[in-house]
Amino acid sequence: MNSVSITESSSAFQHPDKMSLHDILAGINREDGGVPAAVGKALPQMEALVARIAERLPQGGRVFYLGAGTSGRLGVLDASEIPPTYGVRDVIVGLIAGGDRALRQSVEAAEDDREKGWTELQAFNVTTLDTVIGIAASGATPYVVGAVEKARADGLLTGCITCNPGSPLAQAAEYPVEIVTGPEFITGSTRMKAGTAQKLALNMISTALMIKMGRVKGNKMVNMQLTNKKLVNRGIRMIAEEAGIPEDEAAALLHRHGSVKKALDEITGKK
Repeated sequence: MNSVSITESSSAFQHPDKMSLHDILAGINREDGGVPAAVGKALPQMEALVARIAERLPQGGRVFYLGAGTSGRLGVLDASEIPPTYGVRDVIVGLIAGGDRALRQSVEAAEDDREKGWTELQAFNVTTLDTVIGIAASGATPYVVGAVEKARADGLLTGCITCNPGSPLAQAAEYPVEIVTGPEFITGSTRMKAGTAQKLALNMISTALMIKMGRVKGNKMVNMQLTNKKLVNRGIRMIAEEAGIPEDEAAALLHRHGSVKKALDEITGKK
């Protein structure tokens, strides 16, 4: 691997500090435009990883995201949205170097501890049914690489999301997902294109897994938690559309069952 990684390479924009506001925004937008294509090139890698995870989840397996800084925050974000969206807890878990404090504050030195990630995973009593996905734009974060190496050696399924090909993390993981987004608009600011690519990949991985677990009916989140008025109203519309009944009847069903899926199951059972 080159001494300077792709994500740390100099920006194609040499003097953004001298650009007009319009040109700054247009330049960032232009760079961001290439991210979906870069993700698309990694689809075969992603499919291979998700297929292996999908075999394990019905047997009680879990997915652990591990990252530092922006990468860690994105993993925690994706994991935290699974329970309210799909109604399952502790199936996808996000860990970030430095712990919860690092979600709001920079705890940069935490990523340099090569042993800490694996130690934190052991607190969850991980087994060979579990999967560890390391997330690191550079592909060299010790907290992440060390955990993935240990997990793989212990027989866990391992994957990663990185933006540098042939990185230590990609070599450590059994199923690497390498999304090459190129130099950032601001040199080395991987919260930008690399972070966007990681978010897209996480969306795809978790959504595909939830669909394969049967947590979606048609194109609807029938297992979502009804935690506010917006979601209750969405649930009513789902039932009304799916069953072809008026919204007041759908609302009564939802009130009785407290779940879109259970309400639809009652309707299906009557047919």
